[in-house]
Amino acid sequence: MKAILIDDHAMMRDGLRSLLERAGVQVIGEGANGHEAIAVARHTRPDVVVMDVGMPLLNGIDATRKLLSEMPDVKVIALSMNADRRYVSAMLGAGAKGYVLKNSASVELLTALERVTQGETYVTPGLVASAGDQAAQGRASRRPETERPLSTREREVLQLIAEGKSSKEIAATLGIAVTTVETHRRQVMQKLNLRTIAELTKYAIREGLTSGEG
Repeated sequence: MKAILIDDHAMMRDGLRSLLERAGVQVIGEGANGHEAIAVARHTRPDVVVMDVGMPLLNGIDATRKLLSEMPDVKVIALSMNADRRYVSAMLGAGAKGYVLKNSASVELLTALERVTQGETYVTPGLVASAGDQAAQGRASRRPETERPLSTREREVLQLIAEGKSSKEIAATLGIAVTTVETHRRQVMQKLNLRTIAELTKYAIREGLTSGEG
């Protein structure tokens, strides 16, 4: 089995690499954010991607969605500090086949790998019960009627805004014009009916686009 490790903490990747290699899993690449996840996966064509959820520049949710649109046979296992069922639901909705909490990864990750490669879904016990339904209901109850879904590019721009990046920095990161960034910013605010950067940041954290916990 060939795997790549995507996490913005090098020490976490080192620990995971040691764990997997002792079990005979070939670790063929690493990355520190969602953009690197996609680039490394394109280059190495892994069987499994162990994907952190909360990462800078591009989070694990949107990275998983993008990666699987190109490589649908790859199995993604989410790894997170966050036990919030909204995050579980979002990752499974993006196509991940597993969700493991970081504090139990040393015990559960190998089990998750075995399950997902057999075509099953694995979620850390205690998170699995009604995770999808409860998360969806929770988001629906909080979402105002005026809110409209964001495009993939708008979600990327929103994450970078919430991380404190300037329009120039966002443009450089995404390879688009500054004027295009400003257009996306206006569209995001209109769609979400939000007026300030603080409100955008709160929304991004709530929806799992960015997180200080990782």
